[in-house]
Amino acid sequence: MYVLGIGCYYHDSSATLLKDGMVVAAAEEERFTRKKHDTGFPAKAIRFCMDSQGIKMKDVDVVAFYEKPLLKFERVLFQHFENFPKTFKVFLKSMPSWINQKLRIIRAVRKLGYKRGVVFVRHHMAHAASAFFPSPFKTAAVVTIDGVGEWSTTTYGIGEGNSLKLLKEINFPHSLGLLYSTITAYLGFKVNNSEYKVMGLSAYGDMKPETNVFYSKLRKVIDIRPDGSYGLDMAYFDFDRGDRMPSQKLCDLLGGPLRKSWDDLTQRHKDIAAALQMVYEEATLNLLKYVARETGMKNLVMAGGSALNSLANGKILKKTPFKKIWIQPNASDGGTSLGAALHTWHTVLGRERIYRMTDAYLGPCYSNDFVKAFLDSNGVKYTEFKTPGDLIRTVSRLLFDNEVVGWFQGRMEWGPRALGSRSILANPCNPHAQDVLNLKVKHREKFRPFAPVVCEDDALKYFECDRPVPEPTDFMLMVYPIRKRWHRKIPSVTHVDGSGRLQTVRRHQNPDYYNLIKAFGKLSGIPLLINTSFNIRGEPIVCTPFDAYKCMMGTGIDYLAMGRFLIKREDNPQHMWDSEKYAKD
Repeated sequence: MYVLGIGCYYHDSSATLLKDGMVVAAAEEERFTRKKHDTGFPAKAIRFCMDSQGIKMKDVDVVAFYEKPLLKFERVLFQHFENFPKTFKVFLKSMPSWINQKLRIIRAVRKLGYKRGVVFVRHHMAHAASAFFPSPFKTAAVVTIDGVGEWSTTTYGIGEGNSLKLLKEINFPHSLGLLYSTITAYLGFKVNNSEYKVMGLSAYGDMKPETNVFYSKLRKVIDIRPDGSYGLDMAYFDFDRGDRMPSQKLCDLLGGPLRKSWDDLTQRHKDIAAALQMVYEEATLNLLKYVARETGMKNLVMAGGSALNSLANGKILKKTPFKKIWIQPNASDGGTSLGAALHTWHTVLGRERIYRMTDAYLGPCYSNDFVKAFLDSNGVKYTEFKTPGDLIRTVSRLLFDNEVVGWFQGRMEWGPRALGSRSILANPCNPHAQDVLNLKVKHREKFRPFAPVVCEDDALKYFECDRPVPEPTDFMLMVYPIRKRWHRKIPSVTHVDGSGRLQTVRRHQNPDYYNLIKAFGKLSGIPLLINTSFNIRGEPIVCTPFDAYKCMMGTGIDYLAMGRFLIKREDNPQHMWDSEKYAKD
């Protein structure tokens, strides 16, 4: 039996396919269209899911959608009418997409050849299902935090076996996600895209509540309550009635107008980011402590876009009663297609839990024959290796010699993090690696840190992790302090506050990636690498061999290891590949 989950029309559209309860394929639409955070109907992601199993839409038994459009439309109408006439222009602008797309999901899937019914799953239930059902826990407290679904912005509940119930919720406009996005907008960054940049920027600010003047100011805009709930003072916000998020009152509170994206980042901006992170953590940890008391659970699972806040995640086990944690690697809206499908399988169809998410490699994979055909047809010069071990030994030496390597192997990752299938790798011991990657490869802001990747069995040597090392570190979802004695030895992954957004690798998840890290460790004495996503600023992570080669040739990446082939950038002038020809294939 096939169940297809779909999420779209807000941000990070995606599709997920279950076969007899097992996730066999999942991908975001952006990876195929090359439009970052693509909002459109995920036709290409659906096609990938179908092709992965050699089936057509007529073979799908159930389609599940990640929210209830009519309920969301109700909230949108209420929001506009309550604030009329201020919302009139925004109302007129938004209505065509509702009439032509968002309320016509059934029509969209019927066009693909699907003739059966569609199950509509509430947005936060889809988040909750994506967190609990693939987790290792038989029972767990379930918490979801994001901007807004239909009405809900925060929920908690309990998962037990095949059952998942949401017990309480906080509704729009009160939202931790929208609070974070509002300050993101105030600081001149793009909403629903750059919240993680603000999180990274916070390390440069004053992270002490007693001395950061903006902490006390931001505490005025949110009421954090003993029962775990919170409420926003909406006088400081315009997102419920206009096309901007901060109100003039918030700008006055923070001492100036919105920063323009091209303006310099001052210490004031950094302190505001730090204050926001502190307030977010205070509200989140307060909520989680309450949920732990109310449910009596020792296990916690989380999803929703705010569950990608790895700074807060790294403090949960230390500062709440929970003993174990699991976070959906695609915690934002991209992961809701998986949640909708799993909720339908377990709750609607009443089937047993058999799927356990131990890695995030659910996307397309390209065979060595396919890669070779691509390289040959475009006249690309390369070296071919007979075994993975030969490639790994060569690449580890290149990394030790401070070369930057694009690592393109196996199935593409599910979610926003590159986890060793579509990664750019470099030497963390090189004090200049961060500048090289930022300026010549990623083309991004200098203040943003790079993530360290280490084999799980070595993690405690280098990081002040929870014990045992939590599984969310496998998905780069936790920030931990790097042990002080290593700060000078791995400067390019040590953030300004001495922390690192850790990724751990277990041998069974990705043997070649694991072995590469170990091989580098034999040369350097430190089995740890820089891992950053294989893309440049403003573009999605690469998906195809064409994407990877194009990215290398347009940046300062020195080598590309793709399948069993190694391509040196200097050996291949850009005119030697026919992008128009291969992009159509």
